[in-house]
Amino acid sequence: MWPLSFISEQDFIKHVHLTISQYGEKLAPYDLSAFNSNIIDPIKLIFDKTVYNFSWDEIIKNEIFRQRDKSNNNDIGYFHQRIFEYLADCTVPQTGWDVVFSRASGIALPNDDTVTTVYVEMKNKHNTMNSTAAGKTYIKMQGQLLSDDDCACFLVETIAKKSQNITWTITVDKVKQSHRRIRRVSMDEFYALVTGQRDAFYQLCMILPSVIEEVVKNFDAVATPRDSVYKELSDIANAKGGSFTLALYLLGFNDYIGFTAD
Repeated sequence: MWPLSFISEQDFIKHVHLTISQYGEKLAPYDLSAFNSNIIDPIKLIFDKTVYNFSWDEIIKNEIFRQRDKSNNNDIGYFHQRIFEYLADCTVPQTGWDVVFSRASGIALPNDDTVTTVYVEMKNKHNTMNSTAAGKTYIKMQGQLLSDDDCACFLVETIAKKSQNITWTITVDKVKQSHRRIRRVSMDEFYALVTGQRDAFYQLCMILPSVIEEVVKNFDAVATPRDSVYKELSDIANAKGGSFTLALYLLGFNDYIGFTAD
């Protein structure tokens, strides 16, 4: 029995599949050329291997994961934002705001305040915006309140410091500013407000791993990549008398004095 009342099983599976498809070329297997496309730092990898007591296979896999992970946050941002397309009273505009939540019967805010629309800017972590970006976002929200006196603006954070729905206080041009309808809201509190189910985000998190596994298992397009980097480096090492360290050095230093790929 499907446990989520606020999104259908079909829609949730579809959204997970679309999210994984955002990984795109990052799902392609890594060969040695892709691995070293930006030229790795062999000395760092050797330090990391020794200090953390990794095998060569483990350190290569970790580096591949690090390279893939640099751009994966945008893909997970897709998951957190676009899922609201499937939730009642929410839209995901092409431009402007990340999510718009509207309810004609009213949306209850703290302090007995009520609005019919909430405009959302969504961030992955509480510390991902510098002061300049935060100031621009706050000014954007102030402008929205000036043009619509029946709305609120939320900065929704997936990884907030704690569960919260509080007034967002910020310093803009050295002046501390706050407004009761410009709010800083953790993802769990936003789900609770949208769905009317207090633990909606928790319930989603509990079902998510099994759905991801199902999607990866049943869709050929998201098959786990089989990387060949370790084998290719091992082949180079064997050709160099068994020195994996030298094979690694040649990725960054093959044109340096004393090193040779011949």
